[in-house]
Amino acid sequence: MKALLLIDIQNDFLPGGSLAVPNGDEVIPVANAAMGQFDLVVASQDWHPAGHGSFASQHPGRNVGEVAKLADLDQVLWPDHCVQGTSGAELPESLSAEGIDEVIRKGTDPNIDSYSAFFDNARRRSTGLDDLLKRHGVTELAVMGLATDYCVKFTVLAAIDLGYRVTVVAAGCRGVELTPGDVDKAIEEMRQAGATIP
Repeated sequence: MKALLLIDIQNDFLPGGSLAVPNGDEVIPVANAAMGQFDLVVASQDWHPAGHGSFASQHPGRNVGEVAKLADLDQVLWPDHCVQGTSGAELPESLSAEGIDEVIRKGTDPNIDSYSAFFDNARRRSTGLDDLLKRHGVTELAVMGLATDYCVKFTVLAAIDLGYRVTVVAAGCRGVELTPGDVDKAIEEMRQAGATIP
């Protein structure tokens, strides 16, 4: 069985959001068109508590885009985003909610980030996504969303590690590109790991 994963298509990552991905809204029509082709559609949702350790605001003297240590891991510092219960954390109204079967929330631990929809960044805790997919007999995934060079990439790499066959819907992905070339590197890394990227 094949499932569609929609990664972090949330208001804060869209134009006007606190961590807007350039042209992030362009993934929405691609997602809406794809949903009907799958038996199971799962959306991931960044769901940070206020004051999350990945926020630059929690590191006096540090700026967005700098790297700090969080849970002994290198952590890019981001603007406050996708805070639980805020409109920025919600899925956009233009995304066809009726086509989404399940929502998995990640990034809920204030002391560690979760780029992957499967695990926190240290793989200490699972989000429950793998268990959900296995219950449904899913063996193959199509993955799309935001952002190519962070949460999409880490979700794809984790899925491959877990034994899923993965296709990346590149038309439905957009990247942050903190450094020029980050998206191309992410695509190559996913391809090298075994993802199909048409």
